[in-house]
Amino acid sequence: MDAHGWVSRIPILHPRRGSDKIATGTIPGMNSAHTGNSQRGRPKVYLAGPDVFFPDCVEIYRALKAHCLALGMEGLAPTDTALSPAARSDPAELAQAIFEGNVALICQADAVIANLVPFRGQEPDSGTVFEVGFAVALAKPVVGYGVPAGTYAERVAQSMACFEDAAGKVREVATGVTVEGLGQPLNLMLSRSIRLVRTAHEALESLARELLNP
Repeated sequence: MDAHGWVSRIPILHPRRGSDKIATGTIPGMNSAHTGNSQRGRPKVYLAGPDVFFPDCVEIYRALKAHCLALGMEGLAPTDTALSPAARSDPAELAQAIFEGNVALICQADAVIANLVPFRGQEPDSGTVFEVGFAVALAKPVVGYGVPAGTYAERVAQSMACFEDAAGKVREVATGVTVEGLGQPLNLMLSRSIRLVRTAHEALESLARELLNP
């Protein structure tokens, strides 16, 4: 399968094709049963984040799922993706299977929480950022957490030499590249598209109020 073929099957990413809605059956693993299930039982929440890379990821997901259950919801972890022996035998096939599996889980979910903790630098994990954007495009509620206090520009200025130019913009000394400003805690495409709270528990509690008490 073409690793990028899935894109052409998502109408929302191709508005010129005459559709501004997500059509069921256009995403691998997606059908009418995969667009959220709040009408059929516990709301499902996808647990996005770089936690999958952490050495204690099993314990992290166990705790998050337990908190979901306590709130009347069901947690879906990226590690819940079923991987065939054939996929596990080839790195490219494994990568594609993980991608399609996680996309399918997001489609099944009613909402998403996202761990946006700085990951290998000042930015959140790039895979998590993709999942946030994908969920937002599907009009699913997303709540992020783990963002350090202060603005993004302040954190960058603490990690590298910066200066303020004549127009009041913060720039990197080494490159002259502008550091995103506007007082946002993250790049504005994240901070203005989702809700941000401090912790995963706060994120889940926020979604429980929204999904269980509409």
